[in-house]
Amino acid sequence: MAKKHYLTATLPDGYVKTIGPTSSDFTHYWRIVAILENGRTEVFWGHTKTLAEARKKRAATADAAAQRGWTSYEFEVVELRRTAQAPAL
Repeated sequence: MAKKHYLTATLPDGYVKTIGPTSSDFTHYWRIVAILENGRTEVFWGHTKTLAEARKKRAATADAAAQRGWTSYEFEVVELRRTAQAPAL
């Protein structure tokens, strides 16, 4: 059985997302913050095993924006930091 670890993403705006415990080898975290026509905000996120895989999400985001009628969106990718223990809150 693979050893479990925690993965932490820190985004430029200071938001911190921790994933785990997990035995998966994810390397990058992506987040889309979409502004809807009614002014509300929706957030979508995920993690990938390569930077290239995360970058492919960016291309799909433009299609999603057109289909869903978003007025604007931000797409961000950051590298995950791997630790043996859960980060302190």
